[in-house]
Amino acid sequence: MKNFSIKDIAKIAEVGVSTVSRVLNNHPDVKDETRKKVLKVIQEHNYIPNNSARNLKRTSSKNIGVLVKGMYNPFFSKMIRSIEEKIDEEGYSMILHYNDHNTNDIEAAIELIKEKKLKGLICLGGDFDNLEEEQLTNLKTPIVLTSINITEKVNKNIFSSVIIENEKAAYEAVDYLCRLGHEKIAIITTGEGDKNVGKLRFEGYKKALSENQIDYNEQFLEFGHYTFESAFDAMNKLLDKDLGLTAVFVTSDIMAIGASKAILSRGLRIPEDISVVGFDGIEYSKYFHPSITTVKQPVEEMGQRSIKILLGLIKNKKKHEHMVFDTELLIRESCKKLL
Repeated sequence: MKNFSIKDIAKIAEVGVSTVSRVLNNHPDVKDETRKKVLKVIQEHNYIPNNSARNLKRTSSKNIGVLVKGMYNPFFSKMIRSIEEKIDEEGYSMILHYNDHNTNDIEAAIELIKEKKLKGLICLGGDFDNLEEEQLTNLKTPIVLTSINITEKVNKNIFSSVIIENEKAAYEAVDYLCRLGHEKIAIITTGEGDKNVGKLRFEGYKKALSENQIDYNEQFLEFGHYTFESAFDAMNKLLDKDLGLTAVFVTSDIMAIGASKAILSRGLRIPEDISVVGFDGIEYSKYFHPSITTVKQPVEEMGQRSIKILLGLIKNKKKHEHMVFDTELLIRESCKKLL
């Protein structure tokens, strides 16, 4: 007779491992229909959770935190889900906290670690360039920084990271527009205070222009804040300048959709009048009309690697790791080749 695991129950019930875990722990955030379905599968297969092992794990491990930069960017949703499933599977509890963009990210991380007595923390996005070695060594809590590019001045032996090469990916996206014959290419990126991802993508944009013998013009630059509305406003500002632009590179898909809406609301066409390239590869960009050409990040794989590294640091006291993932330029309907 087969001994069913929590993974088996999740597969049969066609739900995630984390959902089965929440049902077993009588968490309220499960739909009644889903709860009944999972309980039925558990009963039919005589599944008995190994409570002694689970309890041992829980008493020795406590909580793992996930700190997310900003409230509105859906880019991290799949990443959070893949992290949560592994946390539940391993018998840990996840503490999810969203950090407003005006808050100091390092202070928010330290406060969360102390307040929740975390065994480890994954930070999704944010600015950690001013991270000091003493801050983390005193905490003795492992941290994985995901989708956060740290400058060389920070000691990389005090944290782990899971990133992409933002400058290179942005360069490839803008170079694609240049090869289509575009020269008047605008950019909408995150605020002037963003010394991290936004800055690197901006540098990639400028490098692509330079290597294609196109002069950079700051008139083609506007800022947004990872929201539809801010990019909608930024795109309208660009259009008000009447620069004759033929393309725009937007450093997140959420902002690319906002910018596209502004273009269309002016009676202009995409890509006939203005080509658009986004960044991230979220599903919204695929189902927007026209579908938006974008830089795809392997978000689920990045989430899985982040929690794998963190668990290794917590359980096996491994050394810190720094993982760099490749990106892919997804060619869709929003770009046109100029004659």
